[in-house]
Amino acid sequence: MTDALTDVRTLAPAGAPAPAVEEAPAVRKAAVPAPHAAAAHPGVRRRRRLGPGKGVPFGRLLGPVLVIGVWWAASAAGYLDPRILSGPGAVVATAVELIADGRLQGNVLVSLQRAGSGLLLGVGAGVLLAVTAGLSRTGEYLVDGPLQIKRAIPSLAMLPLLILWLGIGEQMKVTVIALGVAVIVYINTYASLTGIDSRHVELAEVLELSRWTFLRKVVLPGSLPGFFVGLRLGVTSSWLGLIVVEQVNATSGIGYMMFQAQQYAQSDVIIVGLVAYGTFGFASDALVRAVERRALSWRRTLAG
Repeated sequence: MTDALTDVRTLAPAGAPAPAVEEAPAVRKAAVPAPHAAAAHPGVRRRRRLGPGKGVPFGRLLGPVLVIGVWWAASAAGYLDPRILSGPGAVVATAVELIADGRLQGNVLVSLQRAGSGLLLGVGAGVLLAVTAGLSRTGEYLVDGPLQIKRAIPSLAMLPLLILWLGIGEQMKVTVIALGVAVIVYINTYASLTGIDSRHVELAEVLELSRWTFLRKVVLPGSLPGFFVGLRLGVTSSWLGLIVVEQVNATSGIGYMMFQAQQYAQSDVIIVGLVAYGTFGFASDALVRAVERRALSWRRTLAG
């Protein structure tokens, strides 16, 4: 294009004005900056954003705060019978009283110990079984079938049998929690392991990676997303199991405190226990989310 324009200007007579040469449409289009081009065509619409948008710090607290606000307003307006559901003011006063005499702290520590022990045992067992079944065909045949059957049997349905085997002490309570956590962690981790692209495995074989390098470079990154999903569900499962086992011949714990309050129709104490369960569940889930974001920072997802 430049050579053609030069030839035309060269052939023009001396002293004569250079003939007007019309540039090609492509040249004119390239010469117009993008913002001016968009302004010149107001009918062109901007690209619609389909994602959820940017996150807001502490935005997940909006839902709980809204629930508390509605509860407070309904109690202040007289729509709630305090004998059935105490208002937030009465619940806060009861919590302060329980903290003052040390009952709440003692029961909370016992519950945290039970839930933490069951969670650790369940996560360890679930990951070990998932790796055994996911990386070995023999392990899959031996492990996956029984665990799929166990998944269909609620842990609470095994409570009478576990009481016969282990009694009604701490060992039974921790075992019930660990069983529920282990199955959930196994299912999600195993699904993530078996979902690893086979081409990654073939590439590792071509590169003749060692077993340890293969586990560290291929298996671990591929299984982490499913593991964290199972861990979040497992944390929730540990609190659900704790609520049940602490009402079976327990002498301490948040569930025991709530069960005793039920016998005396103390709805404020029951709500304090529920708030404690909900607070620890929300906080533990937020902690797992934070660790997940840090460990999987290489992913680009809708969650950001």
